Amino acid sequence: MTTSPNAVPAAGAAPAKGLSPAEGDLILADRFAPWVQALGLTVVETGERHAVLRLPWSDQLARDGGGLSGQAMMAAADTATVVAVSSALGGFAPMTTVQQSITFQRAARDTDLLVTARLTKLGRRIAFAEITLATPDAPDDPVAHATTVYAFPG
Repeated sequence: MTTSPNAVPAAGAAPAKGLSPAEGDLILADRFAPWVQALGLTVVETGERHAVLRLPWSDQLARDGGGLSGQAMMAAADTATVVAVSSALGGFAPMTTVQQSITFQRAARDTDLLVTARLTKLGRRIAFAEITLATPDAPDDPVAHATTVYAFPG
């Protein structure tokens, strides 16, 4: 059972785990700034502790030399973490990025990226995630690897 993507579990209640990809897409539409929405991210898969988003190739996101810009990849990794945490909580809750680090391992040219965020720890006030950005045809050869730390205010 899933809850509304905008729902915050009641105090003391155990949240339902997981969101559908459609509920994840609603979070993207309802909770992110227009410039993040302009990335064209879509939710491909969700689970209890992960989310996979697709970052479509766009010439507008390319840097000089034709590779996908690091800024776009960092924003995609950050956004995928929000969907993964929301899925783990059973719905969106206020959260903020505390730390993000990314390592770019190879260029991505003329290809979509799959952005896979997996929670490595989910506490009451903080969450840790690892994010892999890879092309659909080479999922075991990452374009980039990121880590994020999120805090839940309140």
